[in-house]
Amino acid sequence: MSDPAAEIARLRAALAASEARAETAEAELAHARAVVSTSEAMIKHLRLEIARLRREQYGHSSERRARLIDQMELQLEELEAAATEDEIAAEMVAKTAPVAAFERRRPARKPFPDHLPRERVVIEAPTTCTCCGSSRIVKMGEDVTETLEVVPRRWKVIQTVREKFTCRDCEKISQPPAPFHALPRGWAGPHLLATILFEKFGQHQPLNRQAERYAREGVDLSLSTLADQVGACAAALEPIHALIRAHVLGAERLHGDDTTVPLLAKGGTRTARLWTYVRDDRPFAGGAPPAALFAFSRDREMAHPNRHLAGWQGILQADAYGGYNDLYRADRDPGPVTSALCWSHARRKFFELADIRGKVRKGKPAHDISPVALEAVNRIDAIFDIEREINCLDAAARREARERLARPLVEALRDWLHAERGTMSKHNPVAKAIDYMFRNDRWAAFTRVLDDGRICLTNNAAERALRGIALGRKSWLFAGSERGGDRAAFMYSLIVTAKLNDVDPQAWLADVLARLPDTRASHVPELLPWHWHLNSANRRAA
Repeated sequence: MSDPAAEIARLRAALAASEARAETAEAELAHARAVVSTSEAMIKHLRLEIARLRREQYGHSSERRARLIDQMELQLEELEAAATEDEIAAEMVAKTAPVAAFERRRPARKPFPDHLPRERVVIEAPTTCTCCGSSRIVKMGEDVTETLEVVPRRWKVIQTVREKFTCRDCEKISQPPAPFHALPRGWAGPHLLATILFEKFGQHQPLNRQAERYAREGVDLSLSTLADQVGACAAALEPIHALIRAHVLGAERLHGDDTTVPLLAKGGTRTARLWTYVRDDRPFAGGAPPAALFAFSRDREMAHPNRHLAGWQGILQADAYGGYNDLYRADRDPGPVTSALCWSHARRKFFELADIRGKVRKGKPAHDISPVALEAVNRIDAIFDIEREINCLDAAARREARERLARPLVEALRDWLHAERGTMSKHNPVAKAIDYMFRNDRWAAFTRVLDDGRICLTNNAAERALRGIALGRKSWLFAGSERGGDRAAFMYSLIVTAKLNDVDPQAWLADVLARLPDTRASHVPELLPWHWHLNSANRRAA
């Protein structure tokens, strides 16, 4: 019979060996992914240079070649950012497991222009020797780290000086520690990084256009250099995004919607999707701050909302898109999601048939409108009037007011729509608008607002969150890759959440990037937009 203690020791040793092998394999995988990303970025960089040389040789008249170069620049931007993310991930994993050294070949960065003003920030020097405590120290030199920073319409280079002192007694050198940078190996200041991020994702200015504008201002920053900073910022801001995601998915009620996004694909573009889930408890006086979570997908299959909301249960306010239907199944784990449909979508279908100005714009006679659709719009507008009066009241007060004021109007609307529908053929456009509200038992989802004061009458919160993306599509044309789409969704989550909390996204990102490297994990929640806004107000008051 074997010794139990020896058997336990053997099993522990085997478990430790397995864990070590797993850590090594994970590190090697991260290393290989970083090498592949870097190689892809380098190949794309070389192809772009070849295309530019050919254009210079054969002339500038070819619009097709110019557009091809624009596409290649956008692809290079996404690959460079992805390579930086993978490199940082490989470095983090390599700290726990031994792997071969990885050094990424980066484009050589030009020195900062001499014409930029220099601002010296001298870190307080030690007064005593850090080794023996003697006060007999004298300055022997200094180390200067240059960081490129941007102030609106004014560029400057900040020189952070760390003076060195040597001790007359023990001959040891004393010097203050190096400051934290916003990014590892960072050469760009937090305000410049925030400007790059906000202009790309908040103002929809691709990096190639930013690089052209910076060059006109006397600072030559290549597309690859800017893309490298975008990827590094995405990795640095991951803790903030994770907290926003947890906050959004901790809600009992969410607004959900999606919009189209062109995705660059072989032979052209394909229609991808950008999804948003918004937590906004302000209409029923909820105490939780608003926030938005975005996600990207190649198509609009129902698998995507299932993945986005896996493990979440609550009330989902959305349109009648069938891709959400799996969420409403009774046998769903951890439980079915409750559907609450949007009255704005229902009203829109009647309004399009009763829009006098729209008819005139299309060259149709103004009297050629549907009286039934016009009456439906007027009846629904009466319900909206009640909602405006009870907005921002608590859930109980909203439910009581709806029961007393809105329910009679809703029931009268239901009976009237049924009566009118019975007189129409199925091909009548108004009949299709009516069927939208009653098909597949949707009426119960439309009227759920009467029974729960937390539910809003519309899904406008999600549509407002997507409005900026819809306006920016014409500027950035398409997403360069799936990684690029995921990165855009990541940054939109941060920027839109800041806007929902009445916070300047650019100022917030600059402050977060400056403070995050020196912030303990337990204090990271203090950097979230709603806490940052309060802390900034307190600092200004002080």
